[in-house]
Amino acid sequence: MRASTLALALTLLSLPALSTAARADPLPTRVVSIGGAVTEILYALGEAGRVAAVDTTSLYPPAALQEKPNVGYLRALSAEGVLSLSPDLILMDNGAGPKEAVALIDAAGVPVRHVPSGQTVPELLDKIRIVAGAVGREAEGEALAQRTERELQALAEDLKGIQQKRRVLFILSIADGRANAAGRGTGADAVIRLAGGENVFAEAEGYKMVSPEAAAALQPDVILMVDRAGPGGQDPLSIPALAATPAGQTGSVVRMDAAYLLGFGPRLPAALRDLAARLYPEAGLRAAAPAPEEAAHVR
Repeated sequence: MRASTLALALTLLSLPALSTAARADPLPTRVVSIGGAVTEILYALGEAGRVAAVDTTSLYPPAALQEKPNVGYLRALSAEGVLSLSPDLILMDNGAGPKEAVALIDAAGVPVRHVPSGQTVPELLDKIRIVAGAVGREAEGEALAQRTERELQALAEDLKGIQQKRRVLFILSIADGRANAAGRGTGADAVIRLAGGENVFAEAEGYKMVSPEAAAALQPDVILMVDRAGPGGQDPLSIPALAATPAGQTGSVVRMDAAYLLGFGPRLPAALRDLAARLYPEAGLRAAAPAPEEAAHVR
């Protein structure tokens, strides 16, 4: 009897200590989100209320930039500007910079979590789980990651019946008739492959400027661009060499919202399905139904 009473007393005495320990590491309430995908994930988890500020790449949902303070461009951050918002957590895409600013932020004593940019499916799923875990929403993050994975697997299954892959040339921008094309190791290369296409410029690495003649020699079936493709958004088919390609002959130019197509956040499955439906209209793939601001269109 005395032993059980002693055990109960010890348990009761330990409760305040446990409560104090729990309060010593509370969930963050002022999160600075740096990176478009990071912000998308937070909003998808229902954590908009804890977002204290975002960067200029946080284009979706539109309310993020409209309602939250803006700390500037992902790769041109000011440490003072970020820290002046009194965050209790900074979630930062690995592509953030400059290095000096990131180092100052890391050394400031505020909790910082670096989030992988990720251009593969496993990396995207890890990104979702990391962001969710940082704000104490592990269960919701796991559910979002699993749903994202299921949607991507469903698309891959739908694409198994494609016999002839479309040859795709991604053009980031056009200057003086020269195309800035996406080679391997780019986000554009990843989305082309995941949507069932073949990147005709995959022999190059990264983004490279190519002459009209060199671009035409790649003989793309489809030219893929983003809506914000450089000053003036030049029509690639106004360049005679590109107009003579298979893409030019059929008018196959696909333009999609940049953040939607290349954001590598929770909307990636929808973006890939939209792209695949435009690459293979004959396959009867069901396109996603994005909001108006993220809709794709074919020229």
